[in-house]
Amino acid sequence: MAKRPTNRGPTGDANVAPSSSGGAKSASGLPASELPLLERLLAGDEATFRSFVVQHHGAMVQVARLFVKSLAVAEEVAQESWAAFVRGLPQFERRSSLRTWLFGIVANRARSVARREGFYVALAHDELSADAEEGNPGPSLGRLRFSSDGAWKEPPASWRDEDPERIVANREAMDRLRQALEKLPPAQQAVVVLRDIQGLDTEEVCNILGVSETNLRVLLHRARTKLRMALEQAFQVSER
Repeated sequence: MAKRPTNRGPTGDANVAPSSSGGAKSASGLPASELPLLERLLAGDEATFRSFVVQHHGAMVQVARLFVKSLAVAEEVAQESWAAFVRGLPQFERRSSLRTWLFGIVANRARSVARREGFYVALAHDELSADAEEGNPGPSLGRLRFSSDGAWKEPPASWRDEDPERIVANREAMDRLRQALEKLPPAQQAVVVLRDIQGLDTEEVCNILGVSETNLRVLLHRARTKLRMALEQAFQVSER
């Protein structure tokens, strides 16, 4: 585990652009609600740092895993990223939330490791171009099923009379969902993990992955549609 922050060290690996999440912001772009947290971290408060690590470490590993070949490598990237976070904290420019900055460090380090190991897959627009060439409808299919905030306009038919808690507790459905997520193309998987699982906003995800808002919307719609289909199929099978 990374050591607690001190007031010494070089600049960190990334200063991601401001995001629109986290409530009111200070003039610098850092959410005003995070100012006390930043002050405690800069003061070397060990309890605050441990809590911050517990809160974000799992997500960091998940983000790193989007780029590298194994969970073990992702864990190493996360540990290295904590060290970079600690070193760079005194020079943090407050142009984003701490979480966005932290995830930017993770993504940058994971890309570097993946390139070094010959594993890197750029989250580019190849799959978008391929779909266009094949005449696929693109994001319009997603708009038929999802609202602007990503919620389903209508739940899957087999869910309409179900208790939401029972749906979540359905192990087979959740296993199918995880499997479907793992089978998504890299770019689609990345945007779902960051946007829908980790709860980052659009601007944060675009900054971390280096994609445009238009491409992000397309990727999300296609990924969500595939995941919905996987869940629908899982419930149809379980009801037979």
